[in-house]
Amino acid sequence: MTTSIQFWDFEVWEFLVALAGLFLAMLIANGLRRTIPFLKKSLIPSSVIGGFLILAFIGIFRAISGKTPFNTATMEMLTYHGLGLGVVAMTFQNADRRSGKEARRDVFNSSLITVSTYLLQGVVGLCITIVLFYLLGSWAQSGILLPMGYGQGPGQAFNWGTTYMNNYGFEHGSSFGLSVAACGFIAASIGGVIYLNLASRKGKKRSANAEEQEDLTAAVITTRGEIPLSESLDKLTVQFALVFTAYGLAYLMMLGLSALCDLGGGFFVNTVKPLIWGFNFLFGMLAATIIKSYFKIGKKAGFVHRSYTNDFLLTRISGLMFDLMVVASIASIDLSAFRYREFWIPLLLICIAGGVISYFYVRFISRKFFAGYADEQFLVMYGMLTGTVSTGLILLREVDPLFKTPAANNVIYQNLWSILLGAPMLLLMGVVAQSMQMTFLTLGILIALLGLMLVLLFRSKIFRKKQKTAE
Repeated sequence: MTTSIQFWDFEVWEFLVALAGLFLAMLIANGLRRTIPFLKKSLIPSSVIGGFLILAFIGIFRAISGKTPFNTATMEMLTYHGLGLGVVAMTFQNADRRSGKEARRDVFNSSLITVSTYLLQGVVGLCITIVLFYLLGSWAQSGILLPMGYGQGPGQAFNWGTTYMNNYGFEHGSSFGLSVAACGFIAASIGGVIYLNLASRKGKKRSANAEEQEDLTAAVITTRGEIPLSESLDKLTVQFALVFTAYGLAYLMMLGLSALCDLGGGFFVNTVKPLIWGFNFLFGMLAATIIKSYFKIGKKAGFVHRSYTNDFLLTRISGLMFDLMVVASIASIDLSAFRYREFWIPLLLICIAGGVISYFYVRFISRKFFAGYADEQFLVMYGMLTGTVSTGLILLREVDPLFKTPAANNVIYQNLWSILLGAPMLLLMGVVAQSMQMTFLTLGILIALLGLMLVLLFRSKIFRKKQKTAE
Protein backbone atom coordinates (compact mmCIF):
# COMPACT_ATOMS: atom_id res chain seq x y z
CA MET A 1 0.00 0.00 0.00
CA THR A 2 1.43 3.33 -1.06
CA THR A 3 1.25 6.34 1.21
CA SER A 4 0.50 9.82 -0.10
CA ILE A 5 0.67 13.21 1.47
CA GLN A 6 -2.46 15.10 2.41
CA PHE A 7 -3.02 18.69 1.36
CA TRP A 8 -3.04 19.80 4.98
CA ASP A 9 0.40 18.27 5.67
CA PHE A 10 2.98 20.96 6.44
CA GLU A 11 5.37 19.51 3.85
CA VAL A 12 2.93 20.60 1.13
CA TRP A 13 3.00 24.19 2.35
CA GLU A 14 6.46 24.58 3.90
CA PHE A 15 8.24 26.13 0.89
CA LEU A 16 5.32 28.41 -0.01
CA VAL A 17 4.92 29.56 3.59
CA ALA A 18 8.62 30.45 3.64
CA LEU A 19 8.23 32.44 0.40
CA ALA A 20 5.13 34.16 1.75
CA GLY A 21 7.04 35.15 4.89
CA LEU A 22 9.95 36.57 2.88
CA PHE A 23 7.72 38.54 0.53
CA LEU A 24 5.59 39.84 3.42
CA ALA A 25 8.74 41.00 5.22
CA MET A 26 9.86 42.87 2.09
CA LEU A 27 6.46 44.54 1.72
CA ILE A 28 6.48 45.65 5.36
CA ALA A 29 10.08 46.83 5.00
CA ASN A 30 9.21 48.80 1.88
CA GLY A 31 6.34 50.49 3.71
CA LEU A 32 8.58 51.35 6.64
CA ARG A 33 11.27 52.67 4.33
CA ARG A 34 8.83 55.00 2.59
CA THR A 35 7.22 56.33 5.76
CA ILE A 36 10.10 56.54 8.27
CA PRO A 37 12.43 59.42 7.32
CA PHE A 38 15.49 57.84 8.93
CA LEU A 39 15.14 54.62 6.93
CA LYS A 40 14.50 56.53 3.71
CA LYS A 41 17.59 58.67 4.20
CA SER A 42 19.68 55.62 5.12
CA LEU A 43 19.30 54.20 1.56
CA ILE A 44 19.21 50.66 2.98
CA PRO A 45 17.41 48.45 0.40
CA SER A 46 13.99 47.13 1.40
CA SER A 47 15.19 43.53 0.98
CA VAL A 48 17.92 44.13 3.59
CA ILE A 49 15.44 45.66 6.05
CA GLY A 50 13.08 42.77 5.35
CA GLY A 51 15.85 40.29 6.09
CA PHE A 52 16.52 41.85 9.48
CA LEU A 53 12.76 41.87 10.24
CA ILE A 54 12.59 38.14 9.50
CA LEU A 55 15.74 37.54 11.56
CA ALA A 56 14.22 39.40 14.53
CA PHE A 57 10.96 37.46 14.15
CA ILE A 58 12.84 34.15 14.09
CA GLY A 59 14.77 35.13 17.24
CA ILE A 60 11.62 36.13 19.15
CA PHE A 61 9.67 33.06 17.97
CA ARG A 62 12.51 30.73 18.98
CA ALA A 63 12.86 32.40 22.41
CA ILE A 64 9.14 31.92 23.12
CA SER A 65 8.48 28.49 21.61
CA GLY A 66 11.92 26.89 21.38
CA LYS A 67 11.25 26.18 17.71
CA THR A 68 12.09 27.91 14.44
CA PRO A 69 9.24 29.16 12.21
CA PHE A 70 11.15 28.54 8.99
CA ASN A 71 13.34 25.74 7.78
CA THR A 72 16.90 27.08 7.69
CA ALA A 73 17.72 24.74 4.80
CA THR A 74 15.00 26.43 2.72
CA MET A 75 16.51 29.87 3.37
CA GLU A 76 19.98 28.61 2.50
CA MET A 77 18.69 27.01 -0.69
CA LEU A 78 17.07 30.30 -1.77
CA THR A 79 20.35 32.12 -1.06
CA TYR A 80 22.38 29.64 -3.10
CA HIS A 81 20.05 29.44 -6.10
CA GLY A 82 19.02 33.12 -5.99
CA LEU A 83 22.55 34.11 -6.98
CA GLY A 84 22.75 31.60 -9.84
CA LEU A 85 19.32 32.36 -11.28
CA GLY A 86 19.81 36.12 -10.99
CA VAL A 87 23.13 35.98 -12.86
CA VAL A 88 21.60 33.77 -15.57
CA ALA A 89 18.81 36.31 -16.11
CA MET A 90 21.38 39.12 -16.37
CA THR A 91 23.43 37.11 -18.88
CA PHE A 92 20.45 36.71 -21.19
CA GLN A 93 20.04 40.48 -21.50
CA ASN A 94 21.15 42.13 -24.74
CA ALA A 95 22.10 45.67 -23.75
CA ASP A 96 23.98 47.71 -26.33
CA ARG A 97 27.64 48.19 -25.49
CA ARG A 98 29.20 51.60 -25.40
CA SER A 99 31.66 52.05 -28.21
CA GLY A 100 34.75 54.15 -28.51
CA LYS A 101 38.23 54.00 -27.07
CA GLU A 102 37.38 56.09 -24.01
CA ALA A 103 34.33 53.97 -23.16
CA ARG A 104 36.29 50.72 -23.45
CA ARG A 105 39.04 52.19 -21.28
CA ASP A 106 36.56 53.18 -18.55
CA VAL A 107 35.00 49.70 -18.57
CA PHE A 108 38.41 48.02 -18.31
CA ASN A 109 39.48 50.39 -15.54
CA SER A 110 36.25 49.61 -13.69
CA SER A 111 37.10 45.91 -13.83
CA LEU A 112 40.59 46.61 -12.48
CA ILE A 113 39.09 48.62 -9.61
CA THR A 114 36.66 45.78 -8.89
CA VAL A 115 39.32 43.08 -8.78
CA SER A 116 41.89 45.21 -6.93
CA THR A 117 39.25 46.00 -4.27
CA TYR A 118 38.51 42.28 -3.89
CA LEU A 119 42.23 41.67 -3.43
CA LEU A 120 42.61 44.57 -0.99
CA GLN A 121 39.67 43.29 1.06
CA GLY A 122 41.16 39.78 1.02
CA VAL A 123 44.57 41.01 2.19
CA VAL A 124 43.08 43.16 4.97
CA GLY A 125 40.69 40.42 6.08
CA LEU A 126 43.34 37.69 6.18
CA CYS A 127 45.88 39.88 8.00
CA ILE A 128 43.33 40.60 10.74
CA THR A 129 42.16 37.00 11.21
CA ILE A 130 45.67 35.53 11.10
CA VAL A 131 46.61 37.82 14.02
CA LEU A 132 43.38 36.90 15.85
CA PHE A 133 44.15 33.21 15.29
CA TYR A 134 47.27 33.55 17.41
CA LEU A 135 45.60 35.83 19.98
CA LEU A 136 42.12 34.33 20.39
CA GLY A 137 42.19 31.05 18.50
CA SER A 138 39.77 32.38 15.87
CA TRP A 139 39.58 30.56 12.54
CA ALA A 140 42.62 31.96 10.72
CA GLN A 141 41.19 31.91 7.21
CA SER A 142 37.83 33.57 8.00
CA GLY A 143 39.12 36.93 6.72
CA ILE A 144 39.09 35.64 3.15
CA LEU A 145 35.29 35.79 3.35
CA LEU A 146 35.45 39.61 3.46
CA PRO A 147 35.71 40.01 -0.35
CA MET A 148 33.13 37.27 -0.82
CA GLY A 149 30.59 38.98 1.47
CA TYR A 150 31.39 42.57 0.48
CA GLY A 151 32.55 42.25 -3.12
CA GLN A 152 30.57 39.21 -4.27
CA GLY A 153 27.47 39.41 -2.06
CA PRO A 154 25.46 36.97 0.07
CA GLY A 155 25.42 34.09 -2.44
CA GLN A 156 29.18 33.64 -2.64
CA ALA A 157 29.68 34.43 1.05
CA PHE A 158 27.25 31.65 1.90
CA ASN A 159 28.76 29.23 -0.64
CA TRP A 160 32.30 29.58 0.68
CA GLY A 161 31.32 29.85 4.34
CA THR A 162 29.43 26.57 4.00
CA THR A 163 32.32 24.95 2.11
CA TYR A 164 34.78 25.90 4.86
CA MET A 165 32.34 24.72 7.52
CA ASN A 166 31.70 21.33 5.91
CA ASN A 167 35.22 20.55 4.65
CA TYR A 168 37.63 22.43 6.91
CA GLY A 169 35.94 22.62 10.31
CA PHE A 170 35.04 26.35 10.33
CA GLU A 171 32.28 26.27 12.96
CA HIS A 172 29.34 28.52 12.02
CA GLY A 173 31.07 29.24 8.69
CA SER A 174 27.88 29.81 6.72
CA SER A 175 26.55 32.25 9.34
CA PHE A 176 29.91 34.06 9.36
CA GLY A 177 29.80 34.54 5.59
CA LEU A 178 26.18 35.70 5.65
CA SER A 179 26.92 38.07 8.54
CA VAL A 180 29.77 39.63 6.55
CA ALA A 181 27.40 40.15 3.63
CA ALA A 182 24.77 41.72 5.92
CA CYS A 183 27.40 44.07 7.35
CA GLY A 184 28.36 44.93 3.78
CA PHE A 185 24.89 46.32 3.08
CA ILE A 186 25.13 48.43 6.23
CA ALA A 187 28.60 49.66 5.21
CA ALA A 188 27.28 50.54 1.75
CA SER A 189 24.42 52.54 3.25
CA ILE A 190 26.55 54.37 5.85
CA GLY A 191 29.35 55.15 3.38
CA GLY A 192 26.88 56.18 0.69
CA VAL A 193 25.00 58.57 2.97
CA ILE A 194 28.25 60.11 4.24
CA TYR A 195 29.51 60.66 0.71
CA LEU A 196 26.19 62.08 -0.52
CA ASN A 197 26.09 64.57 2.36
CA LEU A 198 29.67 65.65 1.66
CA ALA A 199 28.88 65.99 -2.04
CA SER A 200 25.75 68.08 -1.31
CA ARG A 201 27.86 70.54 0.66
CA LYS A 202 30.01 70.99 -2.43
CA GLY A 203 26.98 71.80 -4.57
CA LYS A 204 26.16 68.34 -5.86
CA LYS A 205 22.38 68.05 -5.55
CA ARG A 206 20.69 64.83 -4.61
CA SER A 207 17.59 63.80 -6.52
CA ALA A 208 14.55 64.24 -4.30
CA ASN A 209 12.50 61.53 -6.02
CA ALA A 210 15.11 59.32 -7.61
CA GLU A 211 13.24 56.09 -6.93
CA GLU A 212 10.11 57.35 -8.69
CA GLN A 213 11.92 58.35 -11.88
CA GLU A 214 11.54 55.57 -14.43
CA ASP A 215 12.24 55.69 -18.14
CA LEU A 216 9.39 53.39 -19.16
CA THR A 217 8.97 54.17 -22.83
CA ALA A 218 7.66 51.46 -25.20
CA ALA A 219 11.18 51.03 -26.57
CA VAL A 220 12.43 50.14 -23.09
CA ILE A 221 9.72 47.53 -22.46
CA THR A 222 9.87 45.79 -25.84
CA THR A 223 11.59 46.03 -29.23
CA ARG A 224 10.66 45.10 -32.78
CA GLY A 225 11.05 41.48 -33.72
CA GLU A 226 10.33 40.08 -30.26
CA ILE A 227 7.66 37.51 -29.53
CA PRO A 228 4.25 38.99 -28.54
CA LEU A 229 3.44 39.70 -24.89
CA SER A 230 0.81 37.01 -24.84
CA GLU A 231 0.09 34.19 -27.29
CA SER A 232 -0.04 30.43 -26.64
CA LEU A 233 2.83 30.93 -24.22
CA ASP A 234 3.07 34.12 -22.18
CA LYS A 235 6.18 36.23 -22.78
CA LEU A 236 7.11 36.23 -19.09
CA THR A 237 6.76 32.43 -19.06
CA VAL A 238 9.25 32.24 -21.93
CA GLN A 239 11.77 34.33 -19.97
CA PHE A 240 11.44 32.10 -16.90
CA ALA A 241 11.68 29.02 -19.13
CA LEU A 242 14.95 30.24 -20.66
CA VAL A 243 16.43 31.13 -17.26
CA PHE A 244 15.56 27.81 -15.64
CA THR A 245 16.57 25.80 -18.73
CA ALA A 246 19.99 27.46 -18.67
CA TYR A 247 20.29 26.82 -14.94
CA GLY A 248 19.32 23.17 -15.48
CA LEU A 249 22.03 22.92 -18.15
CA ALA A 250 24.50 24.43 -15.67
CA TYR A 251 23.51 21.73 -13.16
CA LEU A 252 24.26 19.01 -15.73
CA MET A 253 27.67 20.57 -16.42
CA MET A 254 28.51 20.67 -12.70
CA LEU A 255 27.19 17.13 -12.24
CA GLY A 256 29.43 15.84 -15.05
CA LEU A 257 32.53 17.59 -13.73
CA SER A 258 31.70 16.45 -10.21
CA ALA A 259 31.58 12.82 -11.43
CA LEU A 260 35.04 13.26 -12.96
CA CYS A 261 36.29 14.58 -9.61
CA ASP A 262 34.91 11.47 -7.89
CA LEU A 263 36.88 9.32 -10.33
CA GLY A 264 40.03 11.37 -9.64
CA GLY A 265 39.76 10.75 -5.90
CA GLY A 266 41.23 12.58 -2.88
CA PHE A 267 42.55 15.94 -4.05
CA PHE A 268 39.82 16.51 -6.64
CA VAL A 269 37.02 15.53 -4.26
CA ASN A 270 38.26 17.74 -1.43
CA THR A 271 39.41 20.76 -3.47
CA VAL A 272 38.03 20.91 -7.01
CA LYS A 273 34.55 19.50 -6.36
CA PRO A 274 33.54 22.17 -3.77
CA LEU A 275 34.99 24.77 -6.14
CA ILE A 276 32.71 23.58 -8.95
CA TRP A 277 29.52 23.72 -6.88
CA GLY A 278 30.56 27.03 -5.31
CA PHE A 279 30.70 28.61 -8.77
CA ASN A 280 27.15 27.70 -9.80
CA PHE A 281 26.65 31.23 -11.13
CA LEU A 282 29.64 30.94 -13.50
CA PHE A 283 28.27 27.73 -15.00
CA GLY A 284 24.91 29.47 -15.25
CA MET A 285 26.53 32.30 -17.21
CA LEU A 286 28.19 29.76 -19.52
CA ALA A 287 24.92 27.90 -20.12
CA ALA A 288 23.02 31.14 -20.84
CA THR A 289 25.76 32.22 -23.26
CA ILE A 290 25.48 28.89 -25.11
CA ILE A 291 21.71 29.32 -25.50
CA LYS A 292 22.14 32.95 -26.62
CA SER A 293 24.69 31.80 -29.20
CA TYR A 294 22.23 29.21 -30.48
CA PHE A 295 19.61 31.91 -31.07
CA LYS A 296 22.18 34.16 -32.73
CA ILE A 297 23.35 31.41 -35.08
CA GLY A 298 19.74 30.44 -35.72
CA LYS A 299 18.87 33.97 -36.82
CA LYS A 300 21.77 34.07 -39.26
CA ALA A 301 20.89 30.62 -40.61
CA GLY A 302 17.21 31.55 -40.96
CA PHE A 303 15.59 28.94 -38.70
CA VAL A 304 15.04 31.39 -35.77
CA HIS A 305 12.80 34.26 -36.87
CA ARG A 306 12.03 36.15 -33.65
CA SER A 307 13.80 37.35 -30.52
CA TYR A 308 12.75 35.30 -27.51
CA THR A 309 14.52 37.31 -24.81
CA ASN A 310 13.23 40.59 -23.43
CA ASP A 311 15.61 42.81 -21.45
CA PHE A 312 12.86 44.51 -19.44
CA LEU A 313 11.37 41.25 -18.15
CA LEU A 314 14.78 39.66 -17.60
CA THR A 315 15.78 42.65 -15.47
CA ARG A 316 12.66 42.14 -13.38
CA ILE A 317 13.49 38.43 -12.96
CA SER A 318 17.07 39.13 -11.90
CA GLY A 319 15.79 41.78 -9.47
CA LEU A 320 13.34 39.27 -7.99
CA MET A 321 16.04 36.63 -7.56
CA PHE A 322 18.52 39.04 -5.98
CA ASP A 323 15.88 40.42 -3.59
CA LEU A 324 14.99 36.87 -2.52
CA MET A 325 18.68 36.04 -2.16
CA VAL A 326 19.32 39.04 0.09
CA VAL A 327 16.30 38.63 2.39
CA ALA A 328 16.81 34.85 2.67
CA SER A 329 20.54 35.21 3.32
CA ILE A 330 20.01 37.53 6.31
CA ALA A 331 17.20 35.30 7.61
CA SER A 332 19.65 32.34 7.48
CA ILE A 333 22.09 33.87 9.98
CA ASP A 334 22.42 31.76 13.12
CA LEU A 335 22.23 34.28 15.98
CA SER A 336 23.53 31.73 18.49
CA ALA A 337 26.97 32.01 16.86
CA PHE A 338 27.30 35.54 18.28
CA ARG A 339 27.72 34.07 21.77
CA TYR A 340 31.32 33.24 20.93
CA ARG A 341 33.98 35.93 20.81
CA GLU A 342 35.90 33.84 18.26
CA PHE A 343 32.96 34.57 15.96
CA TRP A 344 31.92 38.17 16.55
CA ILE A 345 35.31 39.81 17.24
CA PRO A 346 36.85 38.89 13.87
CA LEU A 347 33.52 39.60 12.18
CA LEU A 348 33.34 43.09 13.68
CA LEU A 349 36.99 43.94 12.96
CA ILE A 350 37.13 42.78 9.34
CA CYS A 351 33.77 44.37 8.49
CA ILE A 352 34.74 47.78 9.91
CA ALA A 353 38.19 47.64 8.33
CA GLY A 354 36.73 46.43 5.03
CA GLY A 355 34.18 49.23 4.88
CA VAL A 356 36.71 51.97 5.70
CA ILE A 357 39.44 50.68 3.36
CA SER A 358 36.99 50.16 0.49
CA TYR A 359 35.53 53.66 0.96
CA PHE A 360 38.83 55.53 0.79
CA TYR A 361 40.37 53.32 -1.89
CA VAL A 362 37.41 53.53 -4.29
CA ARG A 363 37.06 57.27 -3.65
CA PHE A 364 40.75 57.88 -4.44
CA ILE A 365 40.69 55.76 -7.61
CA SER A 366 37.39 57.22 -8.87
CA ARG A 367 38.77 60.76 -8.63
CA LYS A 368 41.95 59.70 -10.42
CA PHE A 369 40.41 57.91 -13.40
CA PHE A 370 36.85 59.16 -13.97
CA ALA A 371 37.07 62.90 -14.49
CA GLY A 372 33.66 64.42 -15.09
CA TYR A 373 31.65 61.82 -13.18
CA ALA A 374 33.86 60.81 -10.24
CA ASP A 375 30.97 61.09 -7.73
CA GLU A 376 28.70 58.85 -9.79
CA GLN A 377 31.46 56.30 -10.37
CA PHE A 378 32.35 56.20 -6.68
CA LEU A 379 28.77 55.66 -5.52
CA VAL A 380 28.00 52.83 -7.92
CA MET A 381 31.38 51.12 -7.40
CA TYR A 382 31.42 51.50 -3.61
CA GLY A 383 27.82 50.27 -3.36
CA MET A 384 28.62 47.27 -5.54
CA LEU A 385 31.87 46.45 -3.74
CA THR A 386 30.25 46.40 -0.30
CA GLY A 387 26.77 45.15 -1.25
CA THR A 388 25.55 44.10 -4.69
CA VAL A 389 25.15 45.73 -8.09
CA SER A 390 21.61 46.69 -7.04
CA THR A 391 22.98 48.49 -3.96
CA GLY A 392 25.38 50.43 -6.17
CA LEU A 393 22.58 51.45 -8.52
CA ILE A 394 20.45 52.61 -5.57
CA LEU A 395 23.25 54.94 -4.46
CA LEU A 396 23.89 56.10 -8.04
CA ARG A 397 20.26 57.07 -8.55
CA GLU A 398 20.56 59.62 -5.78
CA VAL A 399 22.74 61.81 -8.03
CA ASP A 400 22.08 60.31 -11.49
CA PRO A 401 18.47 59.05 -11.45
CA LEU A 402 18.23 58.44 -15.21
CA PHE A 403 21.76 57.00 -15.55
CA LYS A 404 22.93 59.73 -17.91
CA THR A 405 26.59 59.28 -16.94
CA PRO A 406 28.55 56.16 -18.05
CA ALA A 407 28.84 54.95 -14.42
CA ALA A 408 25.99 52.40 -14.61
CA ASN A 409 27.26 50.97 -17.90
CA ASN A 410 30.77 50.68 -16.50
CA VAL A 411 29.73 48.33 -13.69
CA ILE A 412 27.55 46.24 -16.00
CA TYR A 413 30.06 45.73 -18.80
CA GLN A 414 33.08 45.20 -16.55
CA ASN A 415 31.81 41.80 -15.41
CA LEU A 416 33.56 39.69 -18.05
CA TRP A 417 36.93 41.38 -17.45
CA SER A 418 36.42 41.05 -13.69
CA ILE A 419 35.81 37.32 -13.98
CA LEU A 420 38.95 36.84 -16.10
CA LEU A 421 41.17 39.04 -13.95
CA GLY A 422 39.70 37.76 -10.69
CA ALA A 423 39.95 34.05 -11.60
CA PRO A 424 43.28 33.52 -9.76
CA MET A 425 41.81 34.86 -6.53
CA LEU A 426 38.72 32.68 -6.88
CA LEU A 427 40.95 29.63 -7.38
CA LEU A 428 42.84 30.53 -4.19
CA MET A 429 39.56 30.28 -2.27
CA GLY A 430 39.78 26.52 -2.68
CA VAL A 431 43.28 26.15 -1.17
CA VAL A 432 43.59 28.90 1.47
CA ALA A 433 42.06 26.76 4.23
CA GLN A 434 44.09 23.60 3.63
CA SER A 435 46.86 24.58 6.08
CA MET A 436 48.50 27.59 7.69
CA GLN A 437 51.30 27.33 5.13
CA MET A 438 48.74 27.63 2.35
CA THR A 439 47.14 30.53 4.20
CA PHE A 440 50.38 32.50 4.27
CA LEU A 441 51.11 31.53 0.64
CA THR A 442 47.63 32.74 -0.35
CA LEU A 443 48.22 36.03 1.46
CA GLY A 444 51.50 36.51 -0.40
CA ILE A 445 49.90 35.75 -3.77
CA LEU A 446 47.01 38.18 -3.03
CA ILE A 447 49.53 40.95 -2.29
CA ALA A 448 51.40 40.19 -5.54
CA LEU A 449 48.16 40.17 -7.54
CA LEU A 450 47.12 43.47 -5.94
CA GLY A 451 50.41 44.99 -7.05
CA LEU A 452 49.85 43.71 -10.59
CA MET A 453 46.32 45.18 -10.71
CA LEU A 454 47.62 48.57 -9.54
CA VAL A 455 50.34 48.53 -12.21
CA LEU A 456 47.71 47.78 -14.86
CA LEU A 457 45.42 50.46 -13.46
CA PHE A 458 48.11 53.15 -13.45
CA ARG A 459 49.62 51.93 -16.74
CA SER A 460 48.70 55.05 -18.73
CA LYS A 461 50.01 57.44 -16.07
CA ILE A 462 53.26 55.48 -15.73
CA PHE A 463 53.67 55.47 -19.52
CA ARG A 464 53.09 59.23 -19.75
CA LYS A 465 55.68 59.87 -17.01
CA LYS A 466 58.23 57.78 -18.90
CA GLN A 467 57.51 59.73 -22.08
CA LYS A 468 58.03 63.07 -20.32
CA THR A 469 61.28 61.81 -18.79
CA ALA A 470 62.54 60.66 -22.21
CA GLU A 471 61.74 64.05 -23.73
